Amino acid sequence: MKIVDVSEFYSETGGGVRVYTHQKLKLAARLGHALTIIAPGAEDKIEACHGGTIRWVKSPALPVDRNYHMFWHARDVWRALDEEAPDIVEGSSPWRGSWLAGHWPGSVPRVFVFHQDFVSGLPNLLLGGMFSRARIDRMFSVYWRYLRTLSARFDATVTGAPWLSDRLETFGIHRPIAIPFGVEPGIFSPGRRDEYLRRELLARCGMPADARLLLAVGRMHPEKRYNTIIDAYARAKVQRPLGLVIVGDGVIRAAVERRARRVGNVHFAGAIHDRNHLAAYYASADLFIHGCVETYGFVMAEAISSGLRVVGPDRGGAVDFAARGGVEIYKTGDAASCASAILTALDGKRGGSRALEIGSLDDHFTSLFALYAELIAAKSAATAVAMQT
Repeated sequence: MKIVDVSEFYSETGGGVRVYTHQKLKLAARLGHALTIIAPGAEDKIEACHGGTIRWVKSPALPVDRNYHMFWHARDVWRALDEEAPDIVEGSSPWRGSWLAGHWPGSVPRVFVFHQDFVSGLPNLLLGGMFSRARIDRMFSVYWRYLRTLSARFDATVTGAPWLSDRLETFGIHRPIAIPFGVEPGIFSPGRRDEYLRRELLARCGMPADARLLLAVGRMHPEKRYNTIIDAYARAKVQRPLGLVIVGDGVIRAAVERRARRVGNVHFAGAIHDRNHLAAYYASADLFIHGCVETYGFVMAEAISSGLRVVGPDRGGAVDFAARGGVEIYKTGDAASCASAILTALDGKRGGSRALEIGSLDDHFTSLFALYAELIAAKSAATAVAMQT
């Protein structure tokens, strides 16, 4: 089948979306599907990628992060969809991209791919200290009404985690279906542990080889809550010899570095695009810390697959992992609670999360493509019945 993904947040310098998209392109090609990603970019161009195609549509850059662009003219995206002539269309964001996919005047099935709960992100980050989560949800009633209207233009709403499908159902979003994510196969493993790398990273933190090595991975953005991570680390290191390595880059890196300098013993490794090299960082650490409320939590899944104990917030994907024994959770945004979770996790046996089986992204995409085949078949059958009547 021919699949076209209108992917608003795809960028070659991106993190989780980029990894997810590239793995999707690879498996689609292996399974004999033609996959095209329509993404906003600096210029109109078409390029081959992992057996599929990325079709860039010239669009303005996001003012807050010029690594990303935003779709603008509907006619440009609709022209691309017309020329691609897909069997099924995905809208991969709750914003302009899915609006364009949902309102495209084509007749094929379409799926609303909902990978991130906006209200659980920045609104809760900014308002969580003043209002309850339920109150914040009510404050964004217009947003939920918009999503109900938008999702009704699609045949199904796909999420990457059961907790999110349950949440969307409570707001009346059309036909939420959970197809859990996973990690890239064959990359993340405890076998990637490198004692030389471990000693080098601790040395860069200014710590001896017998200290414990903590790791955080993610782009530098307010929703990642690096302030919580660093403040929790500051509290925990008073009681234990610890070093913290942060992998990632982004718009608030300078501010995060300033905060980290006040704490000390923090090394910034920058963005690591080589997945095998990143896997060695995971496996060579003792504990992974995460601050963001994620739909699934790719970095947490990668850490667990690497044999690491994980500390994560008590909302979002971390809760699903915690229910299966993979994460020590803390109160979201609370540095003291996070520090306590860090110390508790460090007291446990390293590798305590290894028993937790993390599925692969290939399993996720196989199930996703099977759903698409069902939707195409159902649409064809409905069309045939309508023609007979």
